[in-house]
Amino acid sequence: MREPRPLYGMGFFHVLESGWINEVVIFDYHDPDHYYHGLTSDELVEEKEALAKNMQFYLDMEEVKLNGKPCFPRVIDVDIGFRGSIEYPYIVFIIVFKGELKPGVNVFEDIYEEETVEYGYRVYWMLPETGRFIEADLGVPYIITSGGRLLVFNVEPGVKVRGYEKIVFEVERINSPGGHRSTTRE
Repeated sequence: MREPRPLYGMGFFHVLESGWINEVVIFDYHDPDHYYHGLTSDELVEEKEALAKNMQFYLDMEEVKLNGKPCFPRVIDVDIGFRGSIEYPYIVFIIVFKGELKPGVNVFEDIYEEETVEYGYRVYWMLPETGRFIEADLGVPYIITSGGRLLVFNVEPGVKVRGYEKIVFEVERINSPGGHRSTTRE
């Protein structure tokens, strides 16, 4: 049986005034031998647990900071579905982390292993209504739209990513924390 082959990825980061960042990562695959479709209910549960553990392993290798203080992304859910055909599954990772957001200028940094990208991906960062992106250092071109609230960038297959991202943004006001329980490294 041939392994499912990744085709494309998308990441959505939604920054909340409370300091929580909700991240949704979606990977599209080509699965000509229908591996994912052939899983039983129990096997599907095991596969999702294995995928979550694998993604968490890579997240734990990253050094994520907001305003110089460490943040600890956690996988809270994984889903597997199909885009119109059992040959084209997708995997969704729901990830959350909390940082100390402050009124005014904030700096997000992510340090990870350098690599040459096998498949392309697109990333969206969205700020709350009171936020505006100032600049980014991503190693690839980016655009800021929607009145400064949305930052978007693409990474094409074959590009060598240097393992460092920095995003600078401002937020006028901060709401009191809530809506999520605290997540710490265990």
